[in-house]
Amino acid sequence: MIHSNIVKLKNRTRTGILAGPLAFSNAGWGVGLIGTLFIGFLCTHCIHILVKTSRGCCKIEKKPLLDYAETCRSVFANGPKSVRRFAGAASIFAEFALLSTYVGVCCIYTVLISDSIKQLVDHYVPSVTIPVEYYCLILLLPLCVLCQIRYLKFLAVFSMIANVLLVATYAICLYYIFGGGISFVDKKVAGDPARYPAFISTVIFAMEGIGVVMPVENSMKKPQNFLGFPSVLVVAMSTIVFLYSTLGLFGYFRYGDVLRGTITLNLPTEEWPAIFAKIFIALSIFFTYPLQFYVVIDIFTKYTKHHIKENYQKMAQVVARTVGVTCCVGIGIALPLLEQIINIVGAIFYSILGLVIPAIVETVFRWNDLGKFKWILWKNVLILLFGLGSLVSGCTVTIMDIIQVLKQKTE
Repeated sequence: MIHSNIVKLKNRTRTGILAGPLAFSNAGWGVGLIGTLFIGFLCTHCIHILVKTSRGCCKIEKKPLLDYAETCRSVFANGPKSVRRFAGAASIFAEFALLSTYVGVCCIYTVLISDSIKQLVDHYVPSVTIPVEYYCLILLLPLCVLCQIRYLKFLAVFSMIANVLLVATYAICLYYIFGGGISFVDKKVAGDPARYPAFISTVIFAMEGIGVVMPVENSMKKPQNFLGFPSVLVVAMSTIVFLYSTLGLFGYFRYGDVLRGTITLNLPTEEWPAIFAKIFIALSIFFTYPLQFYVVIDIFTKYTKHHIKENYQKMAQVVARTVGVTCCVGIGIALPLLEQIINIVGAIFYSILGLVIPAIVETVFRWNDLGKFKWILWKNVLILLFGLGSLVSGCTVTIMDIIQVLKQKTE
């Protein structure tokens, strides 16, 4: 049971882990290692305080479980009188953050699949030279069909297949990393500080799985195993940090500063193991897409179900899922830049969802007991500042990167 929950927590990080080498190329291998460990610890701590706060709210409201948005509402509703009027707004803001985050993830998945397919087609069918936007458009129909699956028990089968393919992809990447020449001489210990925000955004994207934390903890037969040491959270996050650091460090040593949004795009296109890796990651992300989209449609259903007549519920689901997938693919077509989309999602959405909100929620919940010298308040202020700083600096650097890429395309 614990193993299955660890797998659920790690599922969300598959794209981010493969972007590890790119993050290290932005920071340098020394700063990259230290930064990865620090951000991994920080993300783990924020998940810990969110779950602990949620449990406290469950006791106050005498409910067995609360989801992410319900926890935010409960914290403000039962907090100091001055903030109670913001309970509804806190819940809506949390839902909006979740919705935006997973729409962003779906956009990343669309572009990653399209990039992988385009790379293979360009090499083996050189007569077909179409931009990546058209591949995103081609994916629209199969993604719309796949996302019509409504039951998690069926989606779990796709997730299992995706996990097998991901493990195979990871193994092939390691084969190419250690099978080729790894050079330490020309690799930077510390990169350009102007690129650190891009590094932080990519790492936060890889580490944060806070959107699935509450569902996993709520579904456990023994929720007490989620926190503590050792625990589901500690084991899962330690594994993620190890995988990310290993692939990031040695991937950077192998490929240097020419890395792309995912390391599979750096693998050769004429060797069968590399071809399989590109196919496997595309299929893995494709099969995982409906699981990420499930969060989006679940929020939509929550707010619209009571306003739609029973006779039209099924039709509304079909239309909503089709429109939702079309919007995600449309954003991917409008901005088919994998590295930059990853950075935007990490900088804006995961910084808010995984750092800013947990810090605020714990502070409000513990307002009457902030510890000696109010250390909880100061600790959360630092987390809040780090989260907001990552948001602003990450967005600034990414927007500048997008402008530069668009200029190069027009020249």
